[in-house]
Amino acid sequence: MSEQTQATTDEKTGATNRRQPYPQGFLDTISQGWAERPEQLPPLREQASYAAARRAAVSAAFPGKRLVVPAGPLKQRSNDTDYPFRVHSAFAHLTGWANDSEPVSVLVFDPTDGGHDITLYFRERADRTTAEFYSDATIGEFWIGPRPALPGVSGELGLPTAHIASFEARDGDLVVDQDEELTRFVSELRLRKDDFEIAQMRLAVQVTADGFDDIVRELPRIVEHPRGERVVEGVFHQRARSDGNWEGYDTIAASGPHACYLHWTRNDGAVLPGDLILIDAGAEIDSLYTADITRTLPVSGTFTPIQRKIYETVREAADAAFAAARPGIRFRAVHEAAMEVLARRTAEWGLLPVTAEEALEADKGGQHRRYMVHGTSHHLGLDVHDCAQARREMYYDGVLEPGMVFTIEPGLYFQIDDVTVPEEYRGIGVRIEDDILMTEDGPVNLSADIPRTADDVEAWIARLHG
Repeated sequence: MSEQTQATTDEKTGATNRRQPYPQGFLDTISQGWAERPEQLPPLREQASYAAARRAAVSAAFPGKRLVVPAGPLKQRSNDTDYPFRVHSAFAHLTGWANDSEPVSVLVFDPTDGGHDITLYFRERADRTTAEFYSDATIGEFWIGPRPALPGVSGELGLPTAHIASFEARDGDLVVDQDEELTRFVSELRLRKDDFEIAQMRLAVQVTADGFDDIVRELPRIVEHPRGERVVEGVFHQRARSDGNWEGYDTIAASGPHACYLHWTRNDGAVLPGDLILIDAGAEIDSLYTADITRTLPVSGTFTPIQRKIYETVREAADAAFAAARPGIRFRAVHEAAMEVLARRTAEWGLLPVTAEEALEADKGGQHRRYMVHGTSHHLGLDVHDCAQARREMYYDGVLEPGMVFTIEPGLYFQIDDVTVPEEYRGIGVRIEDDILMTEDGPVNLSADIPRTADDVEAWIARLHG
């Protein structure tokens, strides 16, 4: 290895002031004494045929255009430490390559008279005779373990492969996240899930359900710790990593007044008896599909009367949204059904300066939204907020169709310093979130087995505590 090569590698890895030079004896022998690695082609992955159909849809939509779908690079966390690599969702959707994808890969559609020739470019493993094998801490197998070879990936995914060095960007390329039309199309392509995706969503929900069981079992230990919210996060992380790939998003473990902050991910507070804890968590499985589920638990095992009243109102809103969901209705109607319940109840409790009917007026209303500012539903899949680049007329104003997977997640949040509500309401935050599959016969609650009613939640806690 030349001094220049060593210097370049050290500069890239931030090791210029701590890397020891390789002595000549090491350089003379490092490439010797390794067993042969015969190439064994793996079987075709289950998702390969589904990914091929998705690529065919993209090809048909962009005749004569050269399309580029990047996997994305590693992202720096600090100095020479990177975040765990998570591939771009469009790349995973169109290749079937998921949690084992290689950074800086690209999927390329080269136009032909009959459509496109499609090639997956990535940096395959280096031969052990090269300096990269032992000197590059980012991709060297001596550092990070075995890496994929072109034939193996091609066999698994049913795609032609080539080394990334042979890829050349061209003028006129349409690139995902750069070209608006292509980015929108690959996002909208995920609005309806195929059979493989639906099965993966069911699996993600099951792993998440197991994680919630873990949390309930550990409530006594959680209460004992001064940062019990952090323990909740850790307990769920163990399940997500052991049975899946990671969490699909940062876990919200919000106890007491923290439950009123919609994206409380600091998770550094105590979990105190008498309070509620709102847990919004989802496991991302190896295929990268994620669940997104919220349950609000009474830390002591039973709801107080005011907690139960608020909780059951949120459940009433969730049930109304579920009842409204059916093929052919506008997606926004799910939200509107939940809002009708919350407006009516908060008006009955004397919290609104107007009637429920006035609060629900499109132009002058919204007074009840003070206590629930977020939407009731979003699409779910490879991203927790899936299909986010879809057009409004395909998303919020779109029509529900069989194969769509989305959340229903109403809530009520009475912040600790909100003087518009009685003191006994303050500091209570409740959300119930379920993952819904639309079928031809109507909606199916994929997470229905996770207790939802106040009575069932109390029984769940009692059962897992023996």
